[in-house]
Amino acid sequence: MCAMKKAAVPSVLVLVLLLAVAIKAEAQQSPKVPRIGILEPATSASISARIEAFQQGLRELGYVEGKNITIEYRYADGKSERIPDLAAELVNLKVDLIMTSQTPTVLAIKKVSSTIPIVFFFLSFPVENGIVASFARPGGNATGLTVLSEELNGKRLELLKDASPTIKRVGVLSNPDNPTQPLEWKGIQAAAVTLGLRLQSLNVRGAADLDVVFEAALKQRAQALINLPEAVFTMNQKRITEFATKNKLPRMCSDPQAVDGGCLMSYGPNNRDLYRRGAIYVDKILKGAKPSDLPV
Repeated sequence: MCAMKKAAVPSVLVLVLLLAVAIKAEAQQSPKVPRIGILEPATSASISARIEAFQQGLRELGYVEGKNITIEYRYADGKSERIPDLAAELVNLKVDLIMTSQTPTVLAIKKVSSTIPIVFFFLSFPVENGIVASFARPGGNATGLTVLSEELNGKRLELLKDASPTIKRVGVLSNPDNPTQPLEWKGIQAAAVTLGLRLQSLNVRGAADLDVVFEAALKQRAQALINLPEAVFTMNQKRITEFATKNKLPRMCSDPQAVDGGCLMSYGPNNRDLYRRGAIYVDKILKGAKPSDLPV
């Protein structure tokens, strides 16, 4: 009986060792797949080309969705009241970082997490809105790509005037709920003074405001239209284009892709390229870099 017990001990030890080796091998074969979140204020359909560009950027860096990286997509569909809940949802999922594109979404994420890294695809006035401390040293948990909206809006107005020299009154579509819009408005007003143009403020918070705004533009005899960069205009590109075309109003857009949708002209960065380049920040952060140390 004692001999049988002694013989059983080595067998048990061998099984334990084999089990330990198997567990270690499985751990080596199944590394943790990073999970990132994307929070967008627009609809999925309206920015599908940009998201595809981001996915392409990931693939160029060796990330294949569903294989060695997981992406959680959240879209507010133009309903700003949904943004805080969607931000909290991604934070509760404990994603490794969150990608987003506009100031309201960045601020909503920062409100529920000061630690999860945030990368913005493009943002206007991130310093002025308190999102980063500076371009060179962002500090905090957010970094990404920015656009110099003040200079761009002035140039857009100038090009619109060059294309339609007789215009005197320009309707400016903007969303007052976006903290960047007052800053953008200030810049475009300065350009208007230089060009001898009178600006008409057309506030659009959502699709429901468009009919009222269109009526106001006609009533105040706007001779051209320009829209400040904002998700609500990306989503409602078709309706705005139809109105401008019907009433023979030359229109300047901020997104180059808007020309494909009927906008007369655009001036600004290639948003698809900005989304593709956003993948570079994902790669750096997943490899250990801190947002606070990555220049905007």
